[in-house]
Amino acid sequence: MNFQQLRSVREAVRCGFNLTEAAHALHTSQPGVSRQIRELEEELGVSLFARAGKRLTGLTSPGSHLLPIIERVLLESHNLRQAGQEFAGQQDGQLSVAATHSQARYAMPLAVQEFRALFPGVKLHLHQGSPKQIAQMLLDGEAEVGIATEALGDYPQLVALPCYRWTHSVIVPPGHPLLDAPLTLETLAQYPLITYDTGFTGRTRIDAAFDDSGIAPQIVLTAMDADVIKTYVQLGMGVGIVAGVAYETERDTQLRAVDAGPLFGINTTKLAVRRGSYLRGYVYAFIEAFAPTLTRSVVDAALDVDPAPGAVRAAPQRGTGAPAVH
Repeated sequence: MNFQQLRSVREAVRCGFNLTEAAHALHTSQPGVSRQIRELEEELGVSLFARAGKRLTGLTSPGSHLLPIIERVLLESHNLRQAGQEFAGQQDGQLSVAATHSQARYAMPLAVQEFRALFPGVKLHLHQGSPKQIAQMLLDGEAEVGIATEALGDYPQLVALPCYRWTHSVIVPPGHPLLDAPLTLETLAQYPLITYDTGFTGRTRIDAAFDDSGIAPQIVLTAMDADVIKTYVQLGMGVGIVAGVAYETERDTQLRAVDAGPLFGINTTKLAVRRGSYLRGYVYAFIEAFAPTLTRSVVDAALDVDPAPGAVRAAPQRGTGAPAVH
């Protein structure tokens, strides 16, 4: 039994039982992946996959039972390498962070800047996606840290920790009638609205507020990020609803913002890591740079792990990281 056999099984499942895609992901050949799986099945004495000819069609009952064990073994092998590098005092490596556009564009820059100053030898990879895509990247081991407002708390395999709270803002061009009247759901519903796609940046709260009031909004355009929303508001296509942190007075001179917290409530951005992962010291440092309340002891308590004696970590300076928007 070897790790390449285990990786072949895991990747075959991730790729929907398509061995060609699995081979591409593993940088090998399709016959090589098929051989690795067969050899593991022969050694275990069970078939892990159901087949139609040479094509895999799904997991067998033993395969479904053994897959979580295979994933744990591969996770622990990764943890072992990380721990070895940590205790060898190596301050290089790489850190992959997955975040939504709003987080990467507006909330993360100060934390990234601080982290790069503390750990110049660490390569930082930023991935953008929807909250569900971010969760999947964490589950697949493609990212070590995920940041989003939606979805991350829905996965038991992840530990999601609250970072900061924020509210939405309504954005309009200067002189718009909404600037001169009390902001209500009724008045908003009189205008075409431009806001986030479903599942992004607190859209759930926006929909819930209208639904609970029995009011049907005129949502004419949706987008994944606030920059696109602001562009179309400037063109006069409608009234925008964005995260408050996405409105920048100095840059958005052609727009005005009204706090919509009383209408849509308070949102909480979460930072997530995969349960059971070994986090190197610089991962804790990034987490604390982004959310100063998430110290190493807080993260370890959430992960239910014992603090590592003598663990190396440069403490981030306070007062930086994500802005607390209320």
